[in-house]
Amino acid sequence: MRHTPPDQQTISDLILQAEHRLAMGFHPERARRDAEMLLLHVVQPHTPARNRAWLISNWNTVLLSRTQARFSELVARRVTGEPLQYITGECEFYGLPFTVTPEVLIPRPETEHLVEKILELEQRFVNQRIVDIGTGSGAIAVALAHNSPAATITATDVSKAALSVARENARRNGVDGRIRFLQGDLLAPVAGEHFDIVVSNPPYVPSSDRAQLSVEVREYEPALALFAGEEGLDIYRRLIPAAHAALAPGGFVVLEIGFSQAESIAGLLTAASFRNVEFTPDLRGISRVASAQRR
Repeated sequence: MRHTPPDQQTISDLILQAEHRLAMGFHPERARRDAEMLLLHVVQPHTPARNRAWLISNWNTVLLSRTQARFSELVARRVTGEPLQYITGECEFYGLPFTVTPEVLIPRPETEHLVEKILELEQRFVNQRIVDIGTGSGAIAVALAHNSPAATITATDVSKAALSVARENARRNGVDGRIRFLQGDLLAPVAGEHFDIVVSNPPYVPSSDRAQLSVEVREYEPALALFAGEEGLDIYRRLIPAAHAALAPGGFVVLEIGFSQAESIAGLLTAASFRNVEFTPDLRGISRVASAQRR
């Protein structure tokens, strides 16, 4: 690899050097993409065209030394395994932009199946009343508010910091007047109220699986939002009966679930007197969303 004096380093030089550093890290197959995304993040305040086409068209442009230094700092963070989304503070979910911080889980594409299931079910109700439990970044609640103008949406979380991020995302996407945010454990903040749909992407990773998780997840994402006992079922055991009590007759509970948890979740839903238990697979064919109806 050639070395260019700092005051002469072009975007090409910086990308290639960063790619080399990142290729020795945890995900070498993503090295080039991560390098480009990080540089775009650094130069964003200086150009409105924040896309790969801008990089290519400016391949031989020399960047300021302070811009180079900032880029190097971000690359160093990514080399340790820190998620790209936490470094940039950005993530896309259901076609919408979200702010993410280490206080919240990074929204996953798999969770979009949860939103799609709710959008399907809510058509059975007029002026839908929806509560999102453990809202985190607010991804589910905000996506629903954006796509369901008639819905009344409440979002709860035990974490004050997470709710702050969720409120920011609601403002960012123009739906802050459509979502009521409440702090507290599961459905406690809405005790005595009734809803048509209770939705949640709760912690469901077995604590025994911690060592098997990627460094990005294990070392950087909030443990409170990940782990739920030895089997990963601790939250479901409390949430499912509480959801039944909070639902109006005919209402639905919709839950994201982990790999190989479908049978256990079906048992918990049946024991709580839910009917019409169904599972929606993700793109890999894994049961990802559980839904069931209150009798």
